[in-house]
Parts: sequence; C-alpha cells; structure tokens
Amino acid sequence: MKNMIRRKKANAARLIWQRLRQYLGLFQYNARAIILVWSTNRILTIVLAILTLIAGLLPGAVAYIGKLIVDAVVHASGEAQTNYRTNALSYVGLEALLVILLTGTQRSLSLCQSLLRVQLGQKVNVLILEKALTLDLPYFEDSEFYDKMNTARREASSRPLSLVNRTFKLVQDALSLVAYGGLLLQFSVWAVPVLAFSAVPAFVAETRFALEAFRLFRWRSPENRQQSYLETLIAREDYAKEVKLYQLGPMLLQRYRDIFQRLYGEDRDLTVRRGFWGFLLGLLSIAAFYLAYAWIVLEAIAHRITLGDMTMYLMVFRQGQSTFSSILTSIGGMYEDNLYLSNLYEFLEQEIPKSNGQATFGLIPHDGVRFEDVYFTYPGKSQPALKGISLHLKPGEKLAIVGENGSGKTTLIKLLTRLYVPSRGRILLDGLDLQSWDISVLHRRMSVIFQDFVRYQFTVGENVGVGDVKNLEDLERWQIASEKSQAKPFIESMPNGFFTQLGRWFKGGTELSGGQWQKIALARAFMRTEADILVLDEPTAAMDAMAEAEIFERLSQLTKNQMLVLISHRFSTVRIADKIVVLSEGTILEQGTHAELLKAQGLYQKLFSIQAAGYQ
Repeated sequence: MKNMIRRKKANAARLIWQRLRQYLGLFQYNARAIILVWSTNRILTIVLAILTLIAGLLPGAVAYIGKLIVDAVVHASGEAQTNYRTNALSYVGLEALLVILLTGTQRSLSLCQSLLRVQLGQKVNVLILEKALTLDLPYFEDSEFYDKMNTARREASSRPLSLVNRTFKLVQDALSLVAYGGLLLQFSVWAVPVLAFSAVPAFVAETRFALEAFRLFRWRSPENRQQSYLETLIAREDYAKEVKLYQLGPMLLQRYRDIFQRLYGEDRDLTVRRGFWGFLLGLLSIAAFYLAYAWIVLEAIAHRITLGDMTMYLMVFRQGQSTFSSILTSIGGMYEDNLYLSNLYEFLEQEIPKSNGQATFGLIPHDGVRFEDVYFTYPGKSQPALKGISLHLKPGEKLAIVGENGSGKTTLIKLLTRLYVPSRGRILLDGLDLQSWDISVLHRRMSVIFQDFVRYQFTVGENVGVGDVKNLEDLERWQIASEKSQAKPFIESMPNGFFTQLGRWFKGGTELSGGQWQKIALARAFMRTEADILVLDEPTAAMDAMAEAEIFERLSQLTKNQMLVLISHRFSTVRIADKIVVLSEGTILEQGTHAELLKAQGLYQKLFSIQAAGYQ
C-alpha cells in the first residue's frame, strides 16, 4: 500500500515537473527574439535598454520625493517655517524635473518601439519569404504546411518586438518593484508578501486563457484561409466576371458571414469567460489594497508613521501592486508571445531535404532525357498518378504527350522539371539522374510554360523578361523573343510598347486577351536562349486557329536544335512531333508517330476521329 502511494506521489511529481518544463520551455524564444531585434537595429536596441533602465528607477524616486514634500509641508507649520517652506519648494521642483524626465523617457520608449516595430516586421516577413523560396512545390500543395506558413506570416511579424518589449518592461517593472519593496520594508516585512499575493490569481487566469486563445488561433487557420479566399473571389477583377454572371455574390458573402459567426462565437465565449474570471480574481487585488490602506491609516493615526510616510506608503503600495500585476501580466504576455513565436520558428526551422546534386554536365553527352520505370504518388494519396513510365527523348527530337484529363500529363512535366521527385524509378539527363544535377544548372537548361502560367502585373517587357531573369531588362532580347512568339505586332501597337503596364491592379494597366497573354508567355519561353529543353503545356489553347497554325509552323524551325515536349488536346498541333505518347490513367498506353498511331486503331485514333468529326 505504501509503495502504491509512493508511486502515485512520484507520478504526480513527474507530471508536475513535465508540465513545468513544458511551460518554461516556451520561454526559450525570449533570447532568440532579443537576438532578432538586436540584429535588426543595434543602436535602437541599446537605446531601448537604457531608457527601460531609467524608466524603471524613476517612479521610486518620485514616490520618495513625494514623501519629503508632505513631511516638509507638515513641518512648515512649526518653528522653522522658512527652512521647511524652502525645502518643500525645492522638493516640488525636483519632483517636477523627475516627472519631466520620466515623461520624456516614456515618450522616447514609445518612439523606439514604433521604429523597431516597422523594421522588425519587415525583417521577419523577409525571413519568412526567404524560407518560402527554399521550399519545393509539394510544400505549397500541402494544406497543413500552407496553414503553418500563413499563421507564421499573420502574427509573427509583430510578436518578436512584443516579446522584447515585454521583456524590457519586465526588467523596468522589476527595478521599480525593488525600489517600492525597499520603501515598503521600512513599514513592515509583511507588506511585500501581501503585495505579491494580491496579483497572482489574475496572472494564473490570464496565462490559462492565453493558452486557450493560442489553441483557437491554431485550430482555425484553415477557416481564416477560407475567409481570405472568399474575399479574393468577391473582390478580385479576375473573378468578378464569373461571380457576377453566375450571381455567386450573395452565396459567397453568406459563406463569409457563416465562417465569421462561427469564429466570433468562439471568440465571444473565450472573451466572456476571460473577462468574468479576470474581474472576479481582480476583486482580490482590490480587497488586498484596501486592507493595506486601512493598516497604513491606523499606523498613521497611532503616530507610528508620519503623514508623509502614510502618503508615500499608500502611493507605493498602489503603484507597487500595479507594478507587480504588470510584471505578472508581462510574464503572461511573454508566455502568449512565445506560443505564437513557436509558429514562426517551427516554420523557419522546417527541415527541407537538400539536394546533394552538384553536377553541371552529364555522363553521356547528347543522350537526351530518359524516363526509366518511373512511378509517382502524390503525398496523401494511395493511387499513383504515374505508373511505370519509360521513354527516351533524344536531342533535337519533338515529343507530344496527349491523353484525357487526369491521365498524368502535367505530373510528368513536373517530374521532368524536378518540381517533384519520382516515388520509384529515375529520370536521366545526358546519362545522369536529375537528382545529381545542380538544380540551378538543370533549370537553366529548361524553358517551361505551364498551362496555368503567371500573368504578372508588370510591364509587357518584364512579363517577357522574367523568362531569363539575368536579362530581365534587355530590350533587344524582348524584341527577339516576342518576334518568335508573334507577340511583337500587338505589343508595338500598345500605348507604351514594351513599357505598357499590364493587368488591372495598378494605375494605367492594360488587360490582354487570352490569346495575347499566351503569346506573351511563349515569348517568355523563348527568352531563355541557352535552354535545350523546351516544355509547352497547352501553349495555344486560347489562340484562334490561324494564330495557332502560324505558331506551330514556326515552332518546328525555332526548336530545330532543342528537345521539345508538347502537351496539347488539339491533335492538329501534335502532328509536328517526332513521337507521340498517349497517357491513360498514369501509364503509357501507346506511342509512335501520328501515322503509326492512326494505323494502330487505338485510343489515339479514337480521340483523333472524335475531334476531326467536330470540324466536318
């Protein structure tokens, strides 16, 4: 029986210790936040620390001078009126100077914090964006990780400075409390414990509710993203046409309201409980103060302390109680800030598998691209998107990939461009696995236009130039690339030519048709002149038949020395390919030339006949 009791006590102690370690462990970010602020602006951080020290010591000095003023006034009614009157006025002047200094210090603290807040917010956001640039595509397609990134961005830009401010405030209040405690000890050794005890209950309640608020914050990240997405649908110009024509506005707005009401209900319940317990426990502080008030008054009546002492002790106890409560609030706030900062550092320290590839050339020059029994399964999915893909694309060869929606065409391209890594099998370029290549060298050898290419809200020239960022502002290259894509004629007819702002997000922007945007995207692909692999995913889907025919007529000549991978649903365009691969449910169903596939009477011939019948 005794052993069982011992075990229970040991388990209870272990649990308490684990929770204490977990609680204290959250304060690990204090030092990191201070280092972050220090690296943002060292001078402002030093000034902030000095001002904090001054602001912590001055209140005690002001309280003591106040006591001297009252005592001088009381004694001024006695025999040495003139001396005490002079002393009283001197103390008043001294207190005025101290108050002016305290006010200036507090103003300066606020100024430093404001300046640091802006700089630190920028620094943290840059850190988050820099981390985002290191992430591979699968991370952006993982909703949980995306929530983590958005959570870090939403709160973490303000939390580091908040944590540092609270840390400095804690130091400031601790210095003030030492000064107040020293004065109160002259009254009674019990005054300080009473002062401390009166503020603890409210601190416990605040800390508990801070943790609960943080949990709510983390749980509801998907809902916050849904709200942001609904705002985008309602307020963005690229969605406005469909939202209006399909009369989606009221439905989207109602969903937005429903999410708000659900989140508001949770906030309301937490706020009410937080306010109720805060008020209830705050009554203990009020009761403690007035008990101390009565105690000090009785001591003054009994002439055990002077009137000046009574005034000072009352002020010191009230301010000391407020300061002690402020210390506990700072600790509670630091606990809350640490909770939120855990999101930031959890994101910034996310382990990203690093590629060890350093190769700049292959083992078998001019061997081209080989897929060898490649399988790929998307994270969280049980069925593979690609199964046993094997093919060889030789230098100068043109490969067309066709198939129904969902057959794996775009997935294959993402593997080729190393945005994804095969689950099984391997992809070789010039006899070397893609994973062994230096990623920057590999990507310079490729020029890719996806079906959902980006329509940058930049100038026309910059929209073309992003295809080769090293020559982003090279006007001559813009002209050559746009000439190849047949975009040059309509670009030159625009108000400012290549310097015309595109899109509607910024003043003076011009919107293009879908076909014109595709020609801009093609020009972007042609900007990268050193690329020997050109990948085009539905490059002419928005163009008219004449423009498409002209593009593909020139494409054969323009890509004579490049490997071309073409994805298209239009069978009239894929006929230029040396080899056509037909994908179905992630596998290669057929491959060959246009004539060979028609002769085989398989899926290609069936799809070709259906499409051809539409033109008869």
